[in-house]
Amino acid sequence: MKVLVIGGGAREHALCRSLSLDPDVTALYCAPGNAGIAEVAELHPVDALDGDAVARLATELGAGLVVVGPEAPLVAGVADAVRAAGIPCFGPSGEAAQLEGSKAFAKDVMAGAGVPTARSYVCTTPAEIDEALDAFGAPYVVKDDGLAAGKGVVVTEDVAVARAHALSCDRVVIEEFLDGPEVSLFAITDGTTVVPLQPAQDFKRALDGDEGPNTGGMGAYSPLPWADPKLVDEVLETVLQPTVDELRRRGTPFSGLLYAGLAITSRGVRVIEFNARFGDPETQVVLARLKTPLAGVLLASANGTLDALPPLNWRDDAAVTVVIASHNYPDTPRTGDPIDGLADVAAQDAPDAYVLHAGTRAEGGTVLSAGGRVLSVTATGKDLTAARERAYTALGRIRLDGSQHRTDIALRASQDASQG
Repeated sequence: MKVLVIGGGAREHALCRSLSLDPDVTALYCAPGNAGIAEVAELHPVDALDGDAVARLATELGAGLVVVGPEAPLVAGVADAVRAAGIPCFGPSGEAAQLEGSKAFAKDVMAGAGVPTARSYVCTTPAEIDEALDAFGAPYVVKDDGLAAGKGVVVTEDVAVARAHALSCDRVVIEEFLDGPEVSLFAITDGTTVVPLQPAQDFKRALDGDEGPNTGGMGAYSPLPWADPKLVDEVLETVLQPTVDELRRRGTPFSGLLYAGLAITSRGVRVIEFNARFGDPETQVVLARLKTPLAGVLLASANGTLDALPPLNWRDDAAVTVVIASHNYPDTPRTGDPIDGLADVAAQDAPDAYVLHAGTRAEGGTVLSAGGRVLSVTATGKDLTAARERAYTALGRIRLDGSQHRTDIALRASQDASQG
């Protein structure tokens, strides 16, 4: 099978890495890709938001499967264009992708499906905003209704900050604060059958101790030794399957990757948000633990044959990923800095630790930073402590001027697990 992956971040590098290890994949392409993906896939230029251009490229390459990575092309209907060209595509239709594209749409679907989530108001005027902020009180949770590349959510004790963010959005969802630890759970679905993956936890704040501004994610780990062993089954039954069933009932069947961001509250599991694609950086650790070859699972989703697949096979190993971000991320990140040490990691730490590229580009044999989140250093080990040590050892070999990373990814979970 020839596979074309659309996108150019660490999520797509993780997908391409897994697909490159799949014996059924005879040719692997990525558009537009990045400097790291170029090591495992043939890169092609494309406007990822142009469905016709993506479908043309897939046709020219003879692709038997197209995997759309990021949310913006999905919301723009790229998967529809690929399917219209007769090519199987992993990813929801533009209509179904509104589950991520509009927080208000997601809330409406959850209400119809009886899915537990935070109480919320959808606001479009200053008066509605003030009323909602007053109703819930601090801490305030304010979400831009549309896509905001992981930066549309503000959680703050300061009502002025909350109000300013709300006023900057055309339409905003203001909701009650959910207490308790957060969990990311991915599921692959063909619109009927839902196959959950292993849960992960990511770290949204820029600085150690969950301080600093919200980011797209600074690291992640899996498994979650502290989580209830029945968690995945419970979420499948109360969240994932009802949501997929409700979307099918509405005539907008959802096939592809359904991501549930969950809060494990004192009152039970609540959905914080849905995404319509693999999350970054959780994908890096979840795929590091998946033993089942990836291409067949994604193709079964695209073809509506997930119910015929045997159960997924998982490694017992733990996985940790740590994001290296550029200077001044997440505000106005500096780009164009050379990255050194990548060959050292490949020579000394592989296969237990490896680097997935996010915002990079190659120029004359040098790899340069080209985004806010630049690299994801990913490692596996017999437990979280071993995986952490390997990830941070590998990270220590990389040099990027002015870069930043968190030093506490998976630290508490590994300490609790070793004490328990």
